[in-house]
Amino acid sequence: MYSWPSHRQNREEHRCNKESPTTPLERILQWRPKTPFYYGWLILTATALGNFVATSVAGVVWGGIQGLIIQETGWKRSSIGFSASVGVWMSGVVAPFAGHLADRYGPRWLMPIGTILLGLCLYSLGGVTSVWQFFILAVLARAISQPLLIGIVPRTLAVNFFQRRRNFALALIGIYRPVSAAINIQAISIIAVSQGWRAAFRYLGILSFLLAVPLAIVIRRRPEDIGMLPDGAPARPEITTRSTQAQTGAATAARRPGEISEAQEHSWTSKDALRTKSYWLVALTAFLGTSANTTIGFNTVPYLVENAHISTTQAAGVLSIGTLLSLGNLGWAYLADRITPRWCIIAAMITSAASVIFLFRVDSVPSAYVFGVVWGLSSGTSGVLISMIIAQYFGRAHYGTIAGTLRPFEAGGLGLGQMLGAVIYDIAGSYRLIVWTGLCAHILGAIFIFIARPPAQPSVD
Repeated sequence: MYSWPSHRQNREEHRCNKESPTTPLERILQWRPKTPFYYGWLILTATALGNFVATSVAGVVWGGIQGLIIQETGWKRSSIGFSASVGVWMSGVVAPFAGHLADRYGPRWLMPIGTILLGLCLYSLGGVTSVWQFFILAVLARAISQPLLIGIVPRTLAVNFFQRRRNFALALIGIYRPVSAAINIQAISIIAVSQGWRAAFRYLGILSFLLAVPLAIVIRRRPEDIGMLPDGAPARPEITTRSTQAQTGAATAARRPGEISEAQEHSWTSKDALRTKSYWLVALTAFLGTSANTTIGFNTVPYLVENAHISTTQAAGVLSIGTLLSLGNLGWAYLADRITPRWCIIAAMITSAASVIFLFRVDSVPSAYVFGVVWGLSSGTSGVLISMIIAQYFGRAHYGTIAGTLRPFEAGGLGLGQMLGAVIYDIAGSYRLIVWTGLCAHILGAIFIFIARPPAQPSVD
């Protein structure tokens, strides 16, 4: 007897038909390069390109050419600095929407759109005639590029394409930013000195435009879209069913601390996550960690000059070493697979606090570099480890949306850290109180994340 197909069968048939291109345009859009390795690694490589153009509007990069801008235009230094701060805060406003769009429509088109919009801003910056034009374009460039090309969207890709190697993938994305910024500092400065800062922005704008094409070709939403599962396993349709998710939930407790189960991958919605105590404790940790690191980082050079009595050049070298050692995120990823990201961030914050305590006793160049090494290895990890915790606690189904809601806390901490030092110094007349503030923030962050245990899994209907 003939039976009508179920709704599930209809959906599966529609999915299969959708995956089989019938028109030339569909075949073009679905074409992807073949690789002898897991396609997810090519995805991560593509995100590095987007990260590179995005860091061109980072405050640390602009710091290298702001003198040339001021020399030509006569604008105030505070105007350029204020545009960087407002851009950071606006990125926090944009991030939740970017995360939601990444979950709903996928990063494939978001990242090319991000490079095109960034390219328009960068190229237009080369032709500004007033400080207000500069301010608006700088804020827009930072607000667009951070969530779409550096933070939420690339991390969503890493979470979608990796499970067993997820922490490593997130750490790899985390080190793209400092490495790209270091390259951009040199490249943009060389162009700005030889051809002018306007030419540097125009070149970056053109490069951003051109990168939209390879990103659109390479990026995919999920490995399931190309017939694979996370980490490159062949797709098995039966494991994605709701019944199987329910069955795997019972085995969650038996897994290793850093291992993520299928139940964890698919159970949480953004609404459910925001109702948990763990989410808000993680959010507070993100705020405190970013505030502490920014406060210390922005004031390391003047503190060392004033209290350790070393030169500005020597102090800048200490800060550079500390920034470069964010490459240690790969080591933290290795540890996160063995002792969980939560314990890693506790260890990192305690180590950062210890380095800040040591900072009070720094009185020479060698001791300053000891501080820089320890602080660098521990302080640049909070953002990456927080992203690991969100993936571990709440899974990948709505990762972009959930991670996006955390960005305002990080952006708020970043903006506060940039201003807090100046305010405290104006009141106290010393950088020592600034250091004490960073120390307390590290300790509080470690306490909050210690309390933020993995939330109980919501029941599967």
